[in-house]
Amino acid sequence: MAGAKGFVGTNLVPALVSGGFDVHALLRDASGFHERDHVGVHVTDVSDTAQVAEALEGCAVAYYLVHAMAGGDGFADRDRQLARSFAEAAASAGVGRIVYLGGLGHEDLSTHLSSRQEVGKVLGSTGVPVVELRAAVVLGAGSISFEMIRYLTERLPMMVCPRWVNTPTQPIALADLLEYLLESADVTPGVYEVGCTDATTYRQMMDTYARVRGLRPRLVVKVPVLTPALSAHWVDLVTPVDATVSHALIESLTNEVTVRTRARTDAAFTVRPLSVEAAIRAALDAQADWVTATLFARRHGLDEGVYTDRSRALLRAEDVAPDGTVPGFADDLDDIGGRLSWYGLPFAWLLRITLGHLFGEDMRLGRPAEIATGAQVDWWTIVVREPEALVLRSYDWFCGEAWLGFRVSPTAPYAIEQVGSLRTKGVIGMAYWWLLWPVHQFAFRAMVRHRRARTRRSARRLRRR
Repeated sequence: MAGAKGFVGTNLVPALVSGGFDVHALLRDASGFHERDHVGVHVTDVSDTAQVAEALEGCAVAYYLVHAMAGGDGFADRDRQLARSFAEAAASAGVGRIVYLGGLGHEDLSTHLSSRQEVGKVLGSTGVPVVELRAAVVLGAGSISFEMIRYLTERLPMMVCPRWVNTPTQPIALADLLEYLLESADVTPGVYEVGCTDATTYRQMMDTYARVRGLRPRLVVKVPVLTPALSAHWVDLVTPVDATVSHALIESLTNEVTVRTRARTDAAFTVRPLSVEAAIRAALDAQADWVTATLFARRHGLDEGVYTDRSRALLRAEDVAPDGTVPGFADDLDDIGGRLSWYGLPFAWLLRITLGHLFGEDMRLGRPAEIATGAQVDWWTIVVREPEALVLRSYDWFCGEAWLGFRVSPTAPYAIEQVGSLRTKGVIGMAYWWLLWPVHQFAFRAMVRHRRARTRRSARRLRRR
């Protein structure tokens, strides 16, 4: 697979492994790539035909998920060169077929969309059969297009937009796209258009996102003078997405990108795609599950609409048992519930509860019979409970969904780690995070030190037993 570190590639690799495939990932830079069983890593540049051919030796299906937009101007020439190199390598290695993810569009295409479709032709120029999936916006957390929609809708209750907000488009859920890519290993080669069950417009897509998130409908004022180039700079001011890529994508927003050959696609694939609303909901649900699963690995700061703050309190050698466990820590985690003093800074938490009441929250203390995954404790749901880790999630704060996790670091130097994440909801959520950011910096560090002190007290009680 070429492009294994991209948005689609990082999601497709585990899907292929789960489907029983052995995957060979072609990477220009392997740093940060999550290695796993049944995945071989080949550090090579797609422009090096000989190296790519060596990596593809013995492969039945080659997935091509590469684009050069991040390189800025001239990306169409680079896309053409890279596709030609890959096609020649695939032919030399005897690859059975190439599966390529391209772009929808029919007439008067932008540079980006024209390049996407030209790449499909170049890949087939050496005689290797090609399955080309043509798609529009991919609805999944991490997709540049989805993140643009997210940030614009979340941050702007009212926005001035150019005419392209009414351009017809037919996005696709990430989960559906992955299924199409998996089935592409067996279908008859050719071009297939894929998308949600319904076409929409960018304005309607933002309205749908707002509805799914429980936000008020966004007021959109259209103006005829705001060109794609000018609106690209406006998007730069509002969203933190990669400007180089977003500018190329925005140029394409004047093109209608809808599915016109649904019957042909449905005849070849078993996938029956989601609606736009269901796809957005699935994208947000999948992201929430991913935050839960990766909370302790999340980087400090903003990533895909989620703000994260990390704190740690170092442990002394005498705090850690020979097997690397921390006596007293698990007992302290099991003591959660029913008292603000467990968290530390009870006065600050009382202020937070009072603030929540002003916005209709009902944060109450309460302790379950057992501290276990799925139990309700105080205003949290326990989503992870392991011997030396606890992750709490709140689903309905006025400012968004929150996670709070505690664990002992798995390797030396040992420390108690605390991670708090907030997927903000609308302008109020973003304002809440930034206005309270200085408070959080102090409070989170005080809380993790409080956790260490309680752990040591629990350890002393255990030794006295």
